Amino acid sequence: MQGKVKDIMSSNVVSVLPGQSAAEAARVMEQYNVGSVPVVSGGVLRGILTDRDIVLRCVAAGNDPERTRTADIMTKEVMFLTPSQSARDAVEMMEIEQVRRLPVVENGIVQGVVSAADMVRWFGPEAVGLIDRISGDTTK
Repeated sequence: MQGKVKDIMSSNVVSVLPGQSAAEAARVMEQYNVGSVPVVSGGVLRGILTDRDIVLRCVAAGNDPERTRTADIMTKEVMFLTPSQSARDAVEMMEIEQVRRLPVVENGIVQGVVSAADMVRWFGPEAVGLIDRISGDTTK
């Protein structure tokens, strides 16, 4: 797989602020049809919030989504890529971390997101097995 992350990533990134509520973040995810959003402050990546985080760390824990801040339920230790890294680096990191999306960060500022779907669109059949490997399905 040839290419750089900057060539493959989506640069139209929707994000939320650390002080926004989980309910607001869920509405953003619904509006843009995404399952995760970077949590940023001043453009700097502070964490990542997934729909699963909202369900498990907020709703299932008995907390009010309107009063729970994204900063309180986000994943703070986020793996990320830089625009100059290779597509191979992206695939390897997705496989190791078992994630389908990774923020692309340069000098602390979110530049984009690269997803398994981006990889499949960019590389076609060469990357089709990526989603199975990320999901841990090695039977296909």
